[in-house]
Amino acid sequence: MDWFVGLGIAGLVLLLFSLIFDGILEGVFGGVLDGLFDGLLSLPVIAGFVSMLGFGGAIVLGTTGLGVTGATAAGVVAGAAAGWLTWKFSRALMRDQTAATPRGGDLVGTSGSVVTAIPAEGYGEVLVYLAGQPLKLAAKSSGPVARGAEVWVESALSATSVAVRPVEH
Repeated sequence: MDWFVGLGIAGLVLLLFSLIFDGILEGVFGGVLDGLFDGLLSLPVIAGFVSMLGFGGAIVLGTTGLGVTGATAAGVVAGAAAGWLTWKFSRALMRDQTAATPRGGDLVGTSGSVVTAIPAEGYGEVLVYLAGQPLKLAAKSSGPVARGAEVWVESALSATSVAVRPVEH
């Protein structure tokens, strides 16, 4: 029984190390191991297998009369199930994608208001909304635009500036 409990504890320690030092082995060996510990051979999957092999075997050995061979077989089945579930769960987490990050080009065609007057051939400031969030940007226009005027964004000049034109009502 001590061997099974030892395997269970070793699996938990391996899981702890895999969570703390994720990717260290790949980096230590200079990319030689790159991709080796992905998927079914990932450290969390191996840790789940070893831990359930040990604890499952200890439970079966302590509660039934199957002996070491039966306990080992039950531990292997429990370990395989735990490893497979860990693999499926980690794949589901890695597949989870968020919405696309808004870009400056998403501002084209949106309206805003002038915060600091825009002189001819110079820069002022406009307040626009990107993904529902207010964003203050430097703005350039072909002609002067007074403070408080409504403008349309014609193009994104950079990550922090846009070209605008006044809205005509």
